[in-house]
Amino acid sequence: MRVSELMTEKVLTIGPEAPIKDVAKILVANGISGLPVCDIERRVLGVVSEGDILYKEHDPTDGHIGGPLGWVVNGTVSHAAHVKANASTARTAMTSPAITIAPWESAATAAQIMCERHVNRLPVVKDGLLVGIVTRADLIRAFTRTDAEIERELTEDILERIMWIDAGTVEISVQDGVAALSGRLTTRSDVELLNRLVARVPGVLGVESTVAWNLDDTTRKGQRSLEQPVR
Repeated sequence: MRVSELMTEKVLTIGPEAPIKDVAKILVANGISGLPVCDIERRVLGVVSEGDILYKEHDPTDGHIGGPLGWVVNGTVSHAAHVKANASTARTAMTSPAITIAPWESAATAAQIMCERHVNRLPVVKDGLLVGIVTRADLIRAFTRTDAEIERELTEDILERIMWIDAGTVEISVQDGVAALSGRLTTRSDVELLNRLVARVPGVLGVESTVAWNLDDTTRKGQRSLEQPVR
């Protein structure tokens, strides 16, 4: 499943010079926890979130050894945190540069970025301009799909588009989120890649694969066989 299928296209944004109070009002009124900061051409300059605004509620040096300048010496509080605590506009409060994603990326890639970078949302950018936003809630929604929808994605996206596997070579069925695969491919590497790709599709809770291979290309003998010219 692509990010473009999950994202919200009508995105609330705010300009960089907007006062922090206006940012807070938009977040509260719309029940959201963050929004992109964009220029007039919809280029994403950063993202401002509840967390960014909460920096104003405490002293970033409070509780750190070394007094007010301790964070300069030991690095326990970043300069960015100090700036956020004194921010008055979206520009000075926002996290920049924004962590973004392209609309053609997979939902699995979006989930990985969110987990690794500890963010709750990703502005979706195409040709440098904002075209949507995808959140953790959007990704969770992908897990509510029916078995038939998941099976269709596995066949059309994984088998045909990504791995170029001919129809009928591998059979796929999905029941209660568990994908069952059977068939035969040329190499062991192909089989292992297929199993990994299937497991990463949102909504797939498990993989039961009996797909066999003709050649174990993970061994030296198998690699030599692949290198031999076809006569």
